[in-house]
Formats: sequence, C-alpha cells, structure tokens
Amino acid sequence: MGNWIINHGLTYFILVVWMAINTFLFVWFYFLYDLGDRFIYTRHILGSALSWARAPAAVLNFNCMLILLPVCRNLLSLIRGSFMCCGRTIRKQLDKNISFHKLVAYMIALMTAVHIIAHLVNAERYYNSRHGDYDELSTALSNLGDTANTTYLNPIRSLSTTPILLVFTSIAGLTGVVITLALILMITSSMEVIRRSYFEVFWFTHHLFIVFFAGLVFHGAGRIVRGQTATDPPHDPKHCDDEVDEWGMEENCPIPQFAGGFPQTWMWVIGPMVLYVCERLLRFVRYLQSVQYRKVSIVIRPSKVLELQLMKNGFKMDVGQYVFLNCPSISQLEWHPFTMTSAPEEDFFSVHIRSAGDWTQKLISVVEQLPAGAQGPKMSVDGPFGTASEDVFDYEVAMLVGAGIGVTPFASVLKSIWYKSKESNPKLSTRKIYFYWLCRETHAFEWFADLLQVLEREMEERGMGDFLTYKLFLTGWDQSQATHVMVHADKDTDVITGLKQKTNYGRPNWDKEFEQIADVHEWKVVGTFLCGPAALASVLAKKCVKYTDVDPRKTKFYFNQENF
Repeated sequence: MGNWIINHGLTYFILVVWMAINTFLFVWFYFLYDLGDRFIYTRHILGSALSWARAPAAVLNFNCMLILLPVCRNLLSLIRGSFMCCGRTIRKQLDKNISFHKLVAYMIALMTAVHIIAHLVNAERYYNSRHGDYDELSTALSNLGDTANTTYLNPIRSLSTTPILLVFTSIAGLTGVVITLALILMITSSMEVIRRSYFEVFWFTHHLFIVFFAGLVFHGAGRIVRGQTATDPPHDPKHCDDEVDEWGMEENCPIPQFAGGFPQTWMWVIGPMVLYVCERLLRFVRYLQSVQYRKVSIVIRPSKVLELQLMKNGFKMDVGQYVFLNCPSISQLEWHPFTMTSAPEEDFFSVHIRSAGDWTQKLISVVEQLPAGAQGPKMSVDGPFGTASEDVFDYEVAMLVGAGIGVTPFASVLKSIWYKSKESNPKLSTRKIYFYWLCRETHAFEWFADLLQVLEREMEERGMGDFLTYKLFLTGWDQSQATHVMVHADKDTDVITGLKQKTNYGRPNWDKEFEQIADVHEWKVVGTFLCGPAALASVLAKKCVKYTDVDPRKTKFYFNQENF
C-alpha cells in the first residue's frame, strides 16, 4: 500500500477532493430546492424533478469553471517553471492535465444528461398543470397573473404553448439545445479513433466550445425556475395552500409572487474565460512571429520521418519540451504538437515528424516536392511548453523508455548530456541513465542511431562509459532478418544500428529490468519516464509500484509520462 501511495497518492487525493466538491454541491443544492421554503409551491407542481434539475446545474457550474484551465498551456508552463520549489511530486500533476480535462468533460456530460431529463419532466408537468390536470392548487399557481413579469410561477403562459414550443422559444430552452448539440459534437469527435484518423474533424468540432460557453452564459437569463418572493404581509404556503379561493382577500394570505433566480453561471466561468482569451491572444502573437530554417535544415529519412531545424528570435527551451506547429499553406487554423529533439545548448530547435495522419502526410508531401536547396514552407511555432521530461535531471538515476517516434523527448535529453559532457566541469546531478527504445521496424532506428554512436564514443573518451546504459528492442522482424543477424552475430557492432550494444529481439522483460536497477541503486529514487502508448504506460506504472519500497534504505521508482 505504501509503494502505491508514493507513486499515485497525490493524484488520487486530488481526484477525491474534486469528487468531494462535486458531491457536496450536488447534495447541498438538491436539499436546498427539495426542502427550502422558497420553493414549496414550485415543488408542488414539479415534484422532485425540480431538485434533480437544479443540483446538476450547480455541479455543471463548478466543472465548467475547471474545463478550460487544463488546456491553458502557457499558464501550466508558467506554473511549472515558476514554482520549482513545489517539488517534483506536485509538478508531476501538471502532466496529467489532459486526463483531468477529459474527466471533467465526462462529469459535464453526465450532469448535462441528468439536467436535461429533469427539465423535460418539468416542462411536461408545467404543461399539465396549466391545463388543470392536477389539483386545484397547481391550477391556481399556473393561472397567476404576469404583472410586471414578476408574479407568475408557471413559464407556460398560454394554453396553446406545448412543452416542445417552450423548449424552442424560451431563452433557457433554446440555449440549452445549442449547448447540448455543441457538447455532443465535441465529445463524440474526441473519441480516439476519430482524433487519430480524422484530426481535422476533432480540431474543428472542439472549437464549438466557443458556442458552448456563449450559450452557457445566457442560459440562466431565462430564469425558468422560479421561487417565491417576499410580500407584505407575507404569504405563508404552509397556512394558505388550502385557501386558494381566498388569496388576496384574506390579510394573512395575499397573492403569492414569484421570480427567477439571478443568473450565476457567468460568475463561475468568467475568470477561466478571461484566462483562456489571454492564452489565445498570446498564441496569436506567436503565430505572427517569424520562423527561419537553418541552411541544412530539412532531412527526410527513408522511414518517412521528416526532420526540421528551425530558428526563432527569443526562443528558449529546456530538455524534453514540445511546441505546436502550424503550416499556413496546409491550414491556417490547425496546430499540431511535436516534441523537440534538439538540446537547449544548440542555437536552433529541431523536430522529427513521422507520417501519421492527414496533416503530417501533407507536410511531408510539400517538403518532398521542394526543389533542391529551397527553403521549406512557412511555419509558425507556439511554445515551448513544459513536460515531464524536464524533470529528468532532478533524479540521480533516470530510466527513459521510448516507443517508436516516442523517443523524441529523450533525444533532447541525451543531446543535452552530450553537450554537458564536453564541458570541463559538467554540472550534472544525474549520475546514471538507463535508456530503452522499442521499435517495430529496423529502419525506425536510423535517425537516432547516429546520436547514440557519437554519445557512446564521447562517453568512453571522457571516462563516463558507465553513465549511459541503453538497450534497443526490435519488436517485429521477419525470417530473413533473423537469418541475417545470426550470420553476423560474431561482429563487434550490431548489424542493424552499428552500435556496440546489440539489438534485442522481442519485448523487454520489465520485471528483470526493474529488479536489476533496484539491486544496483539502493537508497536511490529512480525517475521512470515514458513517451509511448497507453498500454506500455499501464505496464510501467504497475512495475514502478511493484518495485518501490517504503523502506527509506530501498529503491523508489517514480513514474512520469508524456501527455500532450
């Protein structure tokens, strides 16, 4: 239990607090409307559907306040960079921003469904009450006048108004329809299969959040749920509900008056909306800034990996960070994230782009059609933004795991180490790095093997041969490749990569790897970093828990994953 708390305790504590706030808001507002004296007459018509409509609304306000904050990339990077004193465990929570964004979205979807169903029941009950289908009190309440738009209770003011007509003609109903349609489109287009195969569909529909928030601000202005207001003398429903015919004639039972509550949603969301507008303005300014290519700046690898080397005035990065790229000739609006493979010590920044999806395929096609020596297409850059890999050098021992193109953040880390090793007195708190790279195909190793060869040679020359231990794993191969490897098995270097470290075939035995590291590095905290698929993340997270020992004299593994 203790090892689980070390790795996941703070994350789940935050989730428990978030869930507790949601639960408190739901229960508080449910009983406010279910027991409050102001809503005695409203409950008489609507029953418990009133509380089931208003309680989710309160939860929606809270979560709509939160939903934009995890996607304010510049705000998160500022927090990560400005509050290093908060500790890596707290900073690690910032790397889960997209997961939290999704969780909040699911809560919004759930509460929206409950809110809609309850209000559909309310509309039907208002209609039936207006037509005298209930008792005498309900009919009397529905027939109250509309003096100065303050005294009526039932929003259906005419016998010809149907529940459907109420939905599509009232402010609350019409904005509710718009909000719901926008939410459905945003959630369905965010499914993994659509986001990966049709990113443009996801990108454009997700920007319906503008419509969603605009409708949200005006939704409460309809004031469709009304409660009793004070009269002089006061009207007490507990004593006057049986004297409907004498309302207004008895001194103690004046005609009751009703009014809708003051709209509150805008007060919940105005702060995050202002922050997000500032975020988008900053992104627009960066969009306008000029980006140049280096002289030898574009390389297309046989594995369909495009390398771009770019330069931008005032651009400063840290290891493992990422940027968003925009190519106006492909799309003025689309921005896609890519981890930088360059080191902070270099006077340029580079990205490696694998052909995966329409946008990347179009970019590679544009570059392939350029004449020799020509500059690449115009690019805009937003960033850099912080990730978990920034914390690599905070650990004395680091375990880096990359899958396929997921090796990119660690290319930046290893390049930075190479530059630091060339210094006469390198300032490195990290004493040991274990690097694992998993690839399906042999040609995927090509672009990164050169860096490893240089790093391997430099480390040996400087007496730091033990600093880096790397293992490459080929997870897919055919019979001809296996035969070729067997024939050249006695060579000093690997036949695929040219490295001294031979390529392993198959997947790593993670239990064996973790056991070995734990045995060698007692008393140490090992930072485990992954850039790869969710399935591998699940495996490594479990291994970190399994091999973390609460005994301070034993090894502890902290799991960190790239999320963007």
